[in-house]
Amino acid sequence: MKDQDLISALETLITYYRELGFSRLPVGEPGGKAMDQTLRPKTMAEVRALVNDCQRCPLHQTRTNIVFGEGSESASLLLVGEAPGRDEDLQGRPFVGAAGQLLTRMLKAIDLQRSQVYIANVLKCRPPKNRNPRPEEIEACFPYLEMQIRVISPRVIACLGTFAAQTILKTREPIGRLRGRVFEAYGAQVVPTYHPAFLLYNPNFKRAAWEDLKLIRRLLDAETPFRT
Repeated sequence: MKDQDLISALETLITYYRELGFSRLPVGEPGGKAMDQTLRPKTMAEVRALVNDCQRCPLHQTRTNIVFGEGSESASLLLVGEAPGRDEDLQGRPFVGAAGQLLTRMLKAIDLQRSQVYIANVLKCRPPKNRNPRPEEIEACFPYLEMQIRVISPRVIACLGTFAAQTILKTREPIGRLRGRVFEAYGAQVVPTYHPAFLLYNPNFKRAAWEDLKLIRRLLDAETPFRT
């Protein structure tokens, strides 16, 4: 590699880590032992500052608003969807359309309010015509969600739908095989379940989703009182 190519590659790498909130590059000790010399965002405001005006993938060209997420930053329960829809893109808030109304009712069924939990998506920008997220879009945007997870430090993560579950759990298994089970990731118990939008068009799956909700409630009640 020529010197100019090396410099260009290093500049790209530095820009990438700066956008993710790192103050210095991750370095390794001789022999490959990891050496954590990075500073990560410690508050949701710091994460939001990184997301503002993000142009890491082409979705920034078609969005109306970034849909960052909302709720209690110390919540015990984090709910993760796949991507904003039309209503979310217009309002800049997650789950505010018909699927969001169903999600609110689902939470109420297990004695929770939206203000007690945190709600976010894998993608912060709406894919055109609500198409499925693409792998390169997930790769570009997922570090922001990982930062949100670290800030919140939830005890339970509810993955709403295939893309959320597969991304959080780093698997290709379909949601039908994942739901009804408890996994561990990011120091939390992870419960995959169906996306509310899927349930609107497939009401026969609501009974299974109700079982998942009851499982989430049991996990929240198992150790300590619910945090807000």
